[in-house]
Amino acid sequence: MSNIKQAFENGKAFIAFVTCGDPDLETTAAVVRAAVQNGADLIELGIPFSDPTAEGPVIQGANVRALNGGVTTDKIFAFVKELRRDVKVPMVFMTYANVVFSYGAERFISTCREIEIDGLILPDLPFEEKEEFQPVCRQYGVDLISLIAPTSEHRIAMIAKQAEGFLYLVSSLGVTGMRSEITTDLAGIVSVIRENSDIPCAIGFGISTPEQARKMADISDGAIVGSAIVKLLEQYGKDAPGYVGEYVKAMKSSMRKNLQIT
Repeated sequence: MSNIKQAFENGKAFIAFVTCGDPDLETTAAVVRAAVQNGADLIELGIPFSDPTAEGPVIQGANVRALNGGVTTDKIFAFVKELRRDVKVPMVFMTYANVVFSYGAERFISTCREIEIDGLILPDLPFEEKEEFQPVCRQYGVDLISLIAPTSEHRIAMIAKQAEGFLYLVSSLGVTGMRSEITTDLAGIVSVIRENSDIPCAIGFGISTPEQARKMADISDGAIVGSAIVKLLEQYGKDAPGYVGEYVKAMKSSMRKNLQIT
């Protein structure tokens, strides 16, 4: 059984994204611990890439800062191994197919298993091409997490049926980043997912306020927040962990309110 399910066992999941190595790996570790202590149920760790096509300016900036700081995939693997001594919530990597290819898919995915990474998100991997990684992921028990975008339409059912870990529902078209409002008919997409799969579904891209998190948790199994957390790191650097902790606490508490109402 996938460890990722644990993140969704106590109500709605709050999923926090952070770019590894921005501004350095020590700060990343402190931010992850602060997020977990304040209620994050799952951590998404971004492995920086020089051409992150799915990302908006905030996370692109984090990728540049991390790469300029000398972070490498091997350093990130060692960092996760250390983090796993006390961080027990599920953790997944989010990166690009090229990062995995250039490292060697089997070597990359078998190392994920060794360091207890539960899943892998590759936003530039088309669903139709996931066979390039799927067999190796299955061999090592690492969930290859599928994304569903508002444009997926007739493919939603097919993607949902084959999903592993959790389904990452992209809230709106375009790249990651904070949005003032999310107008996509997400409830409609979630209902198609529910008809075809019992796998948890979390919504990401553009969520930054407690109100948005509550709204997303209302129609799905959880909310994924990246740019708003990365922005705090950009703003506060090494002092960011305390601010991230407070932010996660506020987001998680708004999602808990949602549970009491329903």
